[in-house]
Amino acid sequence: MSTTAREDRTPGPRTSQPATAPDVIAPPKLRRRPALVVAAVIVTALGCLIGAWAWSASTDTQEVLAARDTIHRGETIEAGDLQRIWISRDPLLSPLPASAFDDIVGQRAALDISEGGLLTDASASDEALPPQGQTIVGISLTPAQVPAMPLYGGDKVRIITTPGVEGTPAPSTPQFTVAEVVSTAIDETTGNTVVNVVVPYADAGVLAAQAATGNVALVLDSGAE
Repeated sequence: MSTTAREDRTPGPRTSQPATAPDVIAPPKLRRRPALVVAAVIVTALGCLIGAWAWSASTDTQEVLAARDTIHRGETIEAGDLQRIWISRDPLLSPLPASAFDDIVGQRAALDISEGGLLTDASASDEALPPQGQTIVGISLTPAQVPAMPLYGGDKVRIITTPGVEGTPAPSTPQFTVAEVVSTAIDETTGNTVVNVVVPYADAGVLAAQAATGNVALVLDSGAE
């Protein structure tokens, strides 16, 4: 009996290959650089110091009053004469704060205040000028009759009698009047210097009469006591 042998191809159990896990990449090792760390610390510290300095500089200032233009002694201080500025605090300075603006306007300058100069308690006064018992006399002087240097309010001067135009001799003992400068101005018509001085009431008449003749000269004395 012939039979067809069928080879049973019974599949055996399949052997599966295990899956290969992906390679795990190790994280890179960080290298510490001490120099960079130190530099970062220094930069941070400098930033803190600069910030502290800027804050201190901005807070250690004060707003004060200063003259916008030159204010001559005896002049009434007007709002347009003043300006508010910021300055660093200095224990050696005692400027008027900007809050005193309304109190100063309307007062008289007690001394000459140059352009940009700071105002202090001594800069202004509400007293009348001239003071009681004093008189202000204006004297017109040619360049030859006055020192070739600026005169300022408060300067101590003498007005001395000089010989007349006809050659009248001056007295053996020069006659003079002690005075104090209030202000000066230039006469644009003649070019003369007009000096306003304050003198005792009793001397005002004689000085005004002598000044009218032009036979006077003004000398500047030391202000030292």
